[in-house]
Amino acid sequence: MPQPSLDSTQSDTAGSPAAAAAAVTGRSGSTFYWPMLLLPRSKRAAMFAIYAFCRRIDDIADEPGDPTEKRAALDAWRTEIRGLYAGGAPSSSLGAALKGAIERYGLPRGELEALIDGMAMDIPADGVHDGNSGGMTGPALPTLRLYCRRVAGAVGMLAIRVFDRADASTEAFALALGEALQLTNILRDLTEDAGIGRLYLPRELLDDAGIGSSDPATVLAHPNLPQTCEALAVLAEERFAEARQALAEGQATGRRGSLWAAVAMMVLYHRLLVRLRARGWRDLDRRVRVGKRECALVAVRCALGYPPAA
Repeated sequence: MPQPSLDSTQSDTAGSPAAAAAAVTGRSGSTFYWPMLLLPRSKRAAMFAIYAFCRRIDDIADEPGDPTEKRAALDAWRTEIRGLYAGGAPSSSLGAALKGAIERYGLPRGELEALIDGMAMDIPADGVHDGNSGGMTGPALPTLRLYCRRVAGAVGMLAIRVFDRADASTEAFALALGEALQLTNILRDLTEDAGIGRLYLPRELLDDAGIGSSDPATVLAHPNLPQTCEALAVLAEERFAEARQALAEGQATGRRGSLWAAVAMMVLYHRLLVRLRARGWRDLDRRVRVGKRECALVAVRCALGYPPAA
């Protein structure tokens, strides 16, 4: 088997490690990009490095390929991360960008490894797709929540270190918001995920709706699909509410400004969830988006301390 490469021409560009990470984020078109763009330079570089790392390992899980080779590629990144914390030299430009963020902001190694663990949950074991042996198709709700904690909650736990807010209320905010954002992503990307054989709708909600299958195409064509989607949307709304409550508790301490970028993400993703629910769950090919101009305006208002309503 060829040795996995940590670099790729798709993700890296000429220039500094920070510039390479920023380029990955800019090309993605992610809602994440606009709030991060207004951060001070060092914080922006750290957040772009975190996002580029997420993008790289997510591509490993999502792109076609042999599951064994995918796991080897993720393991190569785990080795790279552990090497950075052991004082080793990075072996890729993205590794160099991460090293700078780790050293400047004290990023916890466990959260970076949690991201890798989460991406591994998307890789089938021996071609089996059952939500437990790798590859997410109708997972049990606790499995889905673990997945959200790893792929989204870990990002929040890293981000609050960059934002200098690693207190208890802010950690609660980061974890609730991470789950809310990931559940919203799941509802937005139903058809896209089904196209690569995935279905993140939890087994319990499928059963409640009388949907006995975990096959993505079968579930998306089922007449009771809207019931399951709406139930998951309600769970997402509950997590947004928990995030707002934790944020309010943290703001009571007087530290208001440092989380504005996360607040912008909360506003933008909640708007997306509201629009998904308004569209409904039958015409899934009709995409719902938050436009670039809207993202930029929300980011600016949050940066100035005047966050708009969701």
